[in-house]
Amino acid sequence: MFVPVTSQTGQKLMPTRANKAGMLIKKGLATPYWSNGIFCIRLNYVTEAEYTQDIVVGVDPGSQKEGFTVKSESHTYLNVQADAHSGVGEKVEKRRELRRGRRSRKCPNRKNRTNRLANRARIPAGTRVRWDWKLRILEWLSKLYPVTHVCVEDIKARTIERAQKWNTSFSPLEVGKQWFYTEIRKRWELRTLQGWQTKEIRDRLGLKKSSKKLAETFDAHCVDSWCLAYHTVAGDNLPDNTTLFCISPIPIRRRELHRQNPQKGGKRPRYGGTTFNGLVKNTLVKHIKHGLTRISGFGKTGISLYSLEGKRLCQNAKISDCKVLTRLNFNYRSGVSSPT
Repeated sequence: MFVPVTSQTGQKLMPTRANKAGMLIKKGLATPYWSNGIFCIRLNYVTEAEYTQDIVVGVDPGSQKEGFTVKSESHTYLNVQADAHSGVGEKVEKRRELRRGRRSRKCPNRKNRTNRLANRARIPAGTRVRWDWKLRILEWLSKLYPVTHVCVEDIKARTIERAQKWNTSFSPLEVGKQWFYTEIRKRWELRTLQGWQTKEIRDRLGLKKSSKKLAETFDAHCVDSWCLAYHTVAGDNLPDNTTLFCISPIPIRRRELHRQNPQKGGKRPRYGGTTFNGLVKNTLVKHIKHGLTRISGFGKTGISLYSLEGKRLCQNAKISDCKVLTRLNFNYRSGVSSPT
């Protein structure tokens, strides 16, 4: 197990082993902190030589699950399996239907504005959120490790015979992928591999990929992301770390003041607030009874608390019983290590 290290000036250094990190904390030479479930340390002294190696993040995109591996030539530091961000397109469509329904009612409302997004280069909301979710994960990993390269398995849209150019140009997959590659080149060095190349690397190293795509194991998706990282920085032929760290996007409901469907009596009650007495939703707190939990909402009887796995614990927690720790960018949980 390796612990990310930050210098006193804020520069990302090479990770260190857990026993050495504990020794630095015990001697007062480092301060521990957490970053979305990852234990890190910050040095309390000035380092003379801040030497770093090339660290690559292998990215294996997927429709439901995605794999990320942080690796250098010497070690594999972190394997992340993320749930894909989906469902935004349906929500935008539903919001448009509700807005048009309000337009036809006999009630005061403003006139229709001109389309401010017409003739402007933009990405559809569903496509943007899918690829922006990958970019957010890369930016979070770059705050933990001195990432220099990103290697992505290049995926292509399926085309129809006699319409290959049209399908490729207008496919949401191709549009989102090109935007993602452009953003990566602004921050890191980008390398891409085709799917058949990843399979050749996996077969040559004797690694097997599981057929259970939704399983939270290393050989489901992270085995491919590890092969992508191995192709970039080389190293040992077998991964020395198969521990899995699973994350998923937090379901945030923006600009939804009332529930979509009317309740008893034809009324649309408010969905719920996002702030209450200085507290914000999706804040990590430590409850005296339930331990580490996150705030999911605020009601008349108290605070709604959820576990980190997404299970509701209570809806009437008191503020005095909670200790605020930090804001969460996503839900996280531990996966299963796979034998290699």
